[in-house]
Amino acid sequence: MNIALESEKVIPLESNRLEMLKQIADALAAQFGPNCEVVIHDLSAQNAEHPIVYIVNGHVTGRKVGDGASYVVVEQLTTNDPAPRDHLAYLTRTPDGKILKSSTVYIRNSKGKVSAILAINYDISKLLMVESAVRDLISTGEETQQTEPEKIVNINDLLDDLIEQSVALVGKPVALMNKDDKVKAIRFLNQNGAFLVTKSGDKIAKYFGISKYTLYSYIDTKQQEGK
Repeated sequence: MNIALESEKVIPLESNRLEMLKQIADALAAQFGPNCEVVIHDLSAQNAEHPIVYIVNGHVTGRKVGDGASYVVVEQLTTNDPAPRDHLAYLTRTPDGKILKSSTVYIRNSKGKVSAILAINYDISKLLMVESAVRDLISTGEETQQTEPEKIVNINDLLDDLIEQSVALVGKPVALMNKDDKVKAIRFLNQNGAFLVTKSGDKIAKYFGISKYTLYSYIDTKQQEGK
């Protein structure tokens, strides 16, 4: 069971707009070289787990067309924010340790709704090594605070992370949780897009030691309380 992303009918990403985005992606990749990955996520796809419809230099993060969503995509699908702000020039980290300079640009369709995300991920790992060597030469001894890069994960890895966060939120292991504790954890998972993953209900129900019927009754209970 997947939770509906929005009540309105989703308008597909127009083919001419997709072709334009592909042209831009190719140009950016050619301009900045093989260390620059450019990804197009189609948010109007019926299967929210596989929004990547075009990618150049996918070796940077190890992804390909048809792969799962990253956190930023899941967040947009879950919140359906009508006016998200572009997130430019921030740091991310791949599972194998590469440091990337990333930008996320929200693309709107002819009706003004967000229908796609253009993501740029530039591998700056080698440049950081050069920066470190130069810093040693020019350092004055003053320390600057470093910002921890965000992780780039696919939606399946994200589900495991969200389950761990839900348990941490409750503050006790599953074996010691009562009904209210489990409802609290499952509400957190629902609010953060965990149920966008196919068969996530099976995994979550098994993890918390409850049936799928009980799992969705917990969700329905919280939704009714919020009305």
